[in-house]
Amino acid sequence: MDFALSDEERAVRDTVRAFITREVMPLEAEVLRRERAHQPGLDHSEVRELQLKARKFGFWGLATPEEYGGMNLPAVLQSLIWTELGRTFVPFRFGGEADNILFHATEEQKREFLIPTIEGERRSCFAITEPGAGSDAANIRLSARRDGDDWILDGEKTFITGGHDADFAIVVAVTDREKGARKGGATAFLVDRSMGWRSEFIQTMGEGGPASLIFDGVRVPHRNILGEIGQGFTLGMEWIGKGRYTIPSHAIGIAERVLQMAIDYANTRETFGTKIGTNQAIQWMIADSETELEAARWLVLRSAWTVDAGLDPRHASSMGKLYGAGMVNRVVDRVLQIHGGMGYTRELPIERWYRQVRLYRIFEGTDEMQRLIISRDLLRGYTKIGGHLA
Repeated sequence: MDFALSDEERAVRDTVRAFITREVMPLEAEVLRRERAHQPGLDHSEVRELQLKARKFGFWGLATPEEYGGMNLPAVLQSLIWTELGRTFVPFRFGGEADNILFHATEEQKREFLIPTIEGERRSCFAITEPGAGSDAANIRLSARRDGDDWILDGEKTFITGGHDADFAIVVAVTDREKGARKGGATAFLVDRSMGWRSEFIQTMGEGGPASLIFDGVRVPHRNILGEIGQGFTLGMEWIGKGRYTIPSHAIGIAERVLQMAIDYANTRETFGTKIGTNQAIQWMIADSETELEAARWLVLRSAWTVDAGLDPRHASSMGKLYGAGMVNRVVDRVLQIHGGMGYTRELPIERWYRQVRLYRIFEGTDEMQRLIISRDLLRGYTKIGGHLA
């Protein structure tokens, strides 16, 4: 059993690491300064400039099919790249991406929504969560009522990532309440902001924030249905599922960066005439962090490997998401403790990561939902202890 990266994987990872180190990390001090002044860390044009620089290096559309100008990378490589992105808190992502379910669009919809999104000309958001439907996504209430060649949307979505800046939303709405969302009663719609929905920004403990989307008699043409009528819940779960390995991959990069900060600080900071790294309490925090980081790394890479192997990834991805999200919260907490009062200030990015990673245990599947999935798979015999090696 070989746990080494292939030559290609190592080359891609190292190229991404070099780009992040040279082009993105130098922006960190300015991003912190702006955020302390309650300004966005980077504006859209600055992110766009970085994305175009990365495109010259060949990094464009990591998961996008080659026919649309993307790289169509396997999941393991995508996981490795997301880890490198996690090593900086600068809000940067490679360009050329679109929501995975947009590839279910018709040819006309692709020209109107998919292609402009890939090219960075339009921004999208995915809207399924509602005030009364978070983890229980099947409990959505936003309705879509047929009216001739149109559908009328009424209701509210909330905690929608990117919702305040989006040009259009992928909205999952109830089209047949008797069937229920899980059994074909929900449908996905492509809804331009110009059709009349509005957004309200939600302040959170992290930087940036999601939004509530308000739909009050919004009229949407029938041709803007994404996929088929009744396919909305299935598409929603497909959208959410991708985050199950990208989120903890990002968490691994954060944990690597902050753990190195803790090691550097422990080797230089002196108290009572000695380096704090000589104290057993500090040593144990570093040891526990490294051990948990490595455990998360292999859980997450295995979940990505199951995708590439064509296996059902849900069980492995839930374990990776659950453990990876918890791991990064514990590691950042220890690193803040090691830095003492300085770690608590906004002069260093540690407290920023502390606020950021708390979300990882909530969005795109809470810890509790991951535990439900994992236990249910075992109790119902969907999988065996030991997974594919059982």
